[in-house]
Amino acid sequence: MSIATISTAPSAEVRASGSSFYTAMRVLPRPQRAAMFEIYSFCRAVDDIADDGGPRAPRDAALAQWRRDIGALVEGKPAPAGLDQLGAAIRSFDLAREDFLAVIDGMQMDVDADIQAPDYKTLDLYCDRVASAVGRLSVRVFGVPRSEGTDLAHHLGRAFQLTNILRDIDEDAAIARLYLPREALEAAGITTTAPVEVLADPRLAEACAPIIAMAKTYFAEADKIMARCPRKSVRAPRLMGDVYHSILEGVEARGFGPPRVRVRVPKHRVLLAFLRHGLF
Repeated sequence: MSIATISTAPSAEVRASGSSFYTAMRVLPRPQRAAMFEIYSFCRAVDDIADDGGPRAPRDAALAQWRRDIGALVEGKPAPAGLDQLGAAIRSFDLAREDFLAVIDGMQMDVDADIQAPDYKTLDLYCDRVASAVGRLSVRVFGVPRSEGTDLAHHLGRAFQLTNILRDIDEDAAIARLYLPREALEAAGITTTAPVEVLADPRLAEACAPIIAMAKTYFAEADKIMARCPRKSVRAPRLMGDVYHSILEGVEARGFGPPRVRVRVPKHRVLLAFLRHGLF
């Protein structure tokens, strides 16, 4: 049984309420908002499976069940318990099976092994699956023109995920994960890939610097794409982008020496982003 089918599970909107993206979702018209809550709830459910510290076999089975559930929804079969609204979102916005499956495949990477210092190619694949694939689902809901949507999801998804990696290095290390690429560590002179040892190395900031630069480039490319799109179709992603860019700025300003206080989005930045993109 997938997590979302448990009868006591919170609603999609309740699950989304703690997200950095919640304000952006709230600016959408009701049908789009409801669809985004369902997508977010799906992502949270499979992410919870990946991050569960239990045995791998039950997590493999849970992700396999999600693959079957998504297949049933896309094929128009009776919706598994608790997934009626996700099925409605799939039908209303022509959401693609392969994008849902890509997200699950990304979570499978975390279940198969504790990722520690992947090479750039593997990291990019991971970012595509766990973030840009979510973006490909989202741009269909937002109404971004198809000619621009895939590229926007590519760049903005990677910008978000690299920002998450930089922000969450301590939380990830606590569960034996390290997403900083091996090449960046080696360039900084760090030879170990053990998460705790990497985080204690005084050259950590040097290893993070190219990831910050990559994230900034992805944000800049996403901004160029959104500038070409109808304003209404990119209200939510612009708001999300502003919020996440402020996280990246906060991480860079904080630095990587201990103690590393978790960076949070200042409320005034969220309000400013809402005023800039959410009202018109």
